[in-house]
Amino acid sequence: MLSGSCLCGAITFTAEKAARDPAACHCTQCRKQTGHHWASVQVLDNDLKITGAPRWYAASETAKRGFCPTCGSFLFWKGKADPDTGVSLGALDGATGLRLERHIFTADKGDYYDIPDTIRQQEQET
Repeated sequence: MLSGSCLCGAITFTAEKAARDPAACHCTQCRKQTGHHWASVQVLDNDLKITGAPRWYAASETAKRGFCPTCGSFLFWKGKADPDTGVSLGALDGATGLRLERHIFTADKGDYYDIPDTIRQQEQET
């Protein structure tokens, strides 16, 4: 089971079933919202339980981003057509047993850091 929260604790979430596809996104939007890159894991929507009221920002025509309106923690990424939601790895409580499996949108990454070549890299998401 995964559980987590925002920085102030106003929003909490749990998922009982296995999460999948831990990834780091280096796209410009994720870098602007987080200050670096966004690391998340996918959780099926029907398994994700959220308490509190995240605020949702329509970042594009195809996706929205959920954050805490009190402390500003970026918690969720949701593609309109996706059956799952990306949940912030940094917001999870305790040890997760997860490891990044890939880096996406590496063509957009900042010039101030390198990505280790031990994990699969994709210039865009497929």
